[in-house]
Amino acid sequence: MELSRRNFFKIMGSAGAAVGASASSALATSSHESDTEPFGSLVDITRCVGCRKCEMACNAANKLPHHQDFTDRRVFTEERRPDAERYTVVNEYHSEDLAEDDRYETIFVKDQCRHCIKPACASACIVGALSKKENGAVVYDEKKCIGCRYCMVACPFQIPAYEDHNPVTPRVRKCTYCFERLDKGKMPACVTMCPTQALIFGRRSKLLAIAKKRIKNNPHKYVDHIYGEKEAGGSSWIYLSPMDFSFFPKVGNTPPPKLTETLLSGVFGYAAVPTALFAVLGSIAWITGRKNDATEDQPSQTVKGGK
Repeated sequence: MELSRRNFFKIMGSAGAAVGASASSALATSSHESDTEPFGSLVDITRCVGCRKCEMACNAANKLPHHQDFTDRRVFTEERRPDAERYTVVNEYHSEDLAEDDRYETIFVKDQCRHCIKPACASACIVGALSKKENGAVVYDEKKCIGCRYCMVACPFQIPAYEDHNPVTPRVRKCTYCFERLDKGKMPACVTMCPTQALIFGRRSKLLAIAKKRIKNNPHKYVDHIYGEKEAGGSSWIYLSPMDFSFFPKVGNTPPPKLTETLLSGVFGYAAVPTALFAVLGSIAWITGRKNDATEDQPSQTVKGGK
């Protein structure tokens, strides 16, 4: 097949159509709103004792590296973030300005992907590798991922992590909300292992009702705020705390996808340019490769009609 001007524009047209369909599909996925009430998890920080059983359960359920000692409390000397080998972590925080109950001078806080109602990571993903499911989980398809890491930049909670140690097939890693367990009618592994019921799993609307009731009945015990009810448009993981939520990122109530979709559309055109470029270069390489194979043993010929 000759790489003529006509063939070149055919390739460009095909690549553009394919990319346009892919971008539309990714946008439709990120903008999808489930008709089913999603699941959620309520974290009552006043009940967490820092046992790290949730970390251990998460590690086992996701078959993460087993080089951690979950009984080692020395990890609380510094703040940790979820990463490619730890989908959830528990941190210790202190406060000298507590309301009426000094029992909570020290608190322990579980951190993981919040599985936002309108996830910024899914909105920023140009190939649909991240998507929000009806049960509330934001899941990742490594077969679609191209390693652009836009999801890491878009997440207001700084959760998605990249496998920098894996140069061959690096993946984006984060809490899966035990998606497969949820599909089978089971709870997330971390929730099942909590010995103090600091973690409660259920329909998000019911958990919000429980949280509001606890605040109303124990105003001296909790700050009058449910973190995750409205932050970033709301998340599947919500929190109750005896102190101000200064240990969490301060994010507005506007869903980040409204910002990321505008950015991608206005600046990158949903990244159609780099994706189309790869498609065009690949097609050209295939065509010229076939042409070279066909003419390798033939004498040079003048191309007719070309300039």
